[in-house]
Amino acid sequence: MYSRILIPVLFLILLSCNTHKKQREVLKPNVVIFFLDDSGWGDFSPFGSPSYNTPNVQKLADDGCRYTNFYVPQAICSASRSALLTGCYPGRTKMFGAHGPNAKGVDPKFATMGEMFQQGGYRTAIFGKWHIGDQPETRPAARGFDESAGLMYSNDMWEHHATNPEYWGQWPLRYWKNNEITIEKVQPEHQKLLTTWAAQESVDFIDRNKENPFFLYVPFSMPHVPLFCSDKFEGKSGQGLYADVMMELDWAIGEVINKIKETGNEENTVIIFSSDNGPWAVYGEHAGVTPFREAKATSFDGGLKSACLIKYPPLIKKGSTVSKLICSIDLLPTLSNLTGVSLPENEIDGKNITPILLGDNKADNPHQYYAISKSNKFESVISGDGKWKLHMSHGYLTIIEGGRDGQAGVQENRKIDLSLFNLMEDPYEKNNVAEKHPDVVSNLKVIAEKHKEKFYSKKTK
Repeated sequence: MYSRILIPVLFLILLSCNTHKKQREVLKPNVVIFFLDDSGWGDFSPFGSPSYNTPNVQKLADDGCRYTNFYVPQAICSASRSALLTGCYPGRTKMFGAHGPNAKGVDPKFATMGEMFQQGGYRTAIFGKWHIGDQPETRPAARGFDESAGLMYSNDMWEHHATNPEYWGQWPLRYWKNNEITIEKVQPEHQKLLTTWAAQESVDFIDRNKENPFFLYVPFSMPHVPLFCSDKFEGKSGQGLYADVMMELDWAIGEVINKIKETGNEENTVIIFSSDNGPWAVYGEHAGVTPFREAKATSFDGGLKSACLIKYPPLIKKGSTVSKLICSIDLLPTLSNLTGVSLPENEIDGKNITPILLGDNKADNPHQYYAISKSNKFESVISGDGKWKLHMSHGYLTIIEGGRDGQAGVQENRKIDLSLFNLMEDPYEKNNVAEKHPDVVSNLKVIAEKHKEKFYSKKTK
């Protein structure tokens, strides 16, 4: 029902509504992805109830669908971004954690969304934080993006690092545009403009490509610490710097969406909003919020579950909600299906979840399980129906006291033994029910061992 047979039907609908559009535009819907950095699940309405206003994200939810069970397979920068852009688990690409300056990043043998869309006839662009490669063969220009502007890695990897400035100060934090360095040494006055620049570049790109199918990836550098916002938003919330930053991000998202409308592309654009992982809670008042257990850099849901919104007027019902489990690795094959562009030739782990995305209550997730890792350690599995989560025995960091004024707080090392959680009854991972369901534990352990052998054994390293 939801296979590529949808595309011809969609073409007729769009043609009847937009007779002025060229056929290639109708055949190839535009795709825009907003991917925030370390935003908490509850940072925006309608997921949370923040004390500051986020009207543009709320409007996106009103016009599209809210996905309340959206996961990333690893709750750290580079690993999560790689999973989104390649449709592959970190265990397959070996893109773990967060890479530093000059790192190779993701092996070019794993195609990115940029390459997939570029080969499908799209104009492609990324404006924001890249962080999946800082070598000539792994920067955006070599990975399928016609245009780019932003940082190659996290904005805290600089001489003003909160905890280790001597180490990170060895390398300049550079701002790149179209494969050239335009700011050799980013300073605070530049950081204040990162969100504005990403919005301006995006608006200009859309304006110049309104008659062409385009893929626009906007991975904002914020709200990763250190927090910065432009003068026009500093103090605007009255609730502190984090709130100011979030209001500016909401404004930037609104600027891009408004330009899509102005150019007559609203009906023909898939818009996706999410974050690479949960909040970096050790930074306290400079971090976002999540109702779930723990936070960034753990394999608990506080790090793995991100807010997700998708708008696509012809096929996604306004104001709808989907609670079924989905994962970022599924977006690449699903967008391939929705747009009609060919999948990469290399093997991927994501699957086409179009029926779920479109709100089919009878659709089942095609995955038997999702694998969750932290750095290069495989730590848990979630059943494809979203009910069960099995943690293998592993260590983790928990927050004892959040930091203030951009400084890290206090963390403590802890350990969780083999544990089973029923996420439908216990979404906060509080009650270990392993003893009550030995059959479920046994089944998930077999799945976990097979996954570990496939991706984490010595022969696959």
